[in-house]
Amino acid sequence: MAMSYGNINLHNADLNTTAGRPDQHLKHGKPQIAFSGRSNVGKSSLVNCLLGRKKLARVSGEPGKTITVNYYLVDQKIYLVDLPGYGFAKRSQADKKRWSEMTQTYFEDNEALKHVLQLVDVKVGFTDEDRLMLDYMNQYGIGYTVVATKCDKLNKTQLNDAATSLLAERLLKPGTGIVLFSSTKGQGKDELWKSILMALNTSQLSE
Repeated sequence: MAMSYGNINLHNADLNTTAGRPDQHLKHGKPQIAFSGRSNVGKSSLVNCLLGRKKLARVSGEPGKTITVNYYLVDQKIYLVDLPGYGFAKRSQADKKRWSEMTQTYFEDNEALKHVLQLVDVKVGFTDEDRLMLDYMNQYGIGYTVVATKCDKLNKTQLNDAATSLLAERLLKPGTGIVLFSSTKGQGKDELWKSILMALNTSQLSE
């Protein structure tokens, strides 16, 4: 398994910052790739897979429990940013308000944000909450790649049908990439790193 992409050494990665309040967001300095999606869609598993680690990002057994933004510093060059999951029905109104504040303020005036990996459960497809996020990113000109997670749960025919359905989503910006991903099999990992490096413009990461 590759442990470097471009000139980024994946061995050198750790949880650098956890923001629990809007004023704790990092919005300057090293470039950021953010991970967005519903609770339990597989954001932490994706972080672990991309970095070749098993437990760097903690996979919660209780979806929607935490409302923090986790910044994983990779090779002192980039941040992979795990945003809190949305769409968790059992959250209190106060927690939903806090989620909204944390997420909204992360995106606002964030000059370090270069790209978003928008995760969607391949078996579920785009939900209303996912569409709200797509619409938000479209309105604010935020570049994104759709990551269809848990692809190992479907057979080839089902996967082709699911991919066709995702591509038909009217809110997708023309040319938006969709990557079929499985954290258990590593499917899509190389393709995602290519998308990340393209968004970052690797020539800026030579220092």
